Amino acid sequence: MAELKFRVYLEEDDSIYRDVIILHNQTFLDLNNIILKAYEFDSKFESTFYRSNDQWLEGREITKEKYDKSYRADPLIMADTTIGSEILETNQKFKYVYDFTKHWAFLIELIKITKEISSKITYPAVARLEGIGPQQYGTKSLLGDKFLDIEEKYDLKGDAEGFGSENEDGVSDEGGEDSFDDGGDDF
Repeated sequence: MAELKFRVYLEEDDSIYRDVIILHNQTFLDLNNIILKAYEFDSKFESTFYRSNDQWLEGREITKEKYDKSYRADPLIMADTTIGSEILETNQKFKYVYDFTKHWAFLIELIKITKEISSKITYPAVARLEGIGPQQYGTKSLLGDKFLDIEEKYDLKGDAEGFGSENEDGVSDEGGEDSFDDGGDDF
């Protein structure tokens, strides 16, 4: 048996990724589920994988189920297709699309193949989290609800009294003409 490590990038930002490990005889449905878990998405929506290449072009499709749309070739079904059967290159790439309405797209790259598997790991598993993942249903502040309390306590709204603006020279613009000092001598 072989352990496969994939790096799953958010298509919009390759600094956000998750490394997942899976066994070569597990299915694309298992890969689908671990990706959703790694990015904290639910599994309510449709999804599909595409075998891909270095230019991330969409090749053979591997879907959760056969959807009501036209296909160039009949898709493979995730639950019936093992990961190892679709690994054609040592750096095999896949494109993953989740929720066809919002079109969450992820780029998946095989980064490591290991012949030994660990008895301490329940496969598939998330091996690494890098960057703050997107929120499936809108935005969530890093501080969450605590930011609202801070904003209210310290009145951090920019239009509040006491907030002014400064020009390029660092001189306040709120004083009007009479308070302007041109730096010259007073006569």
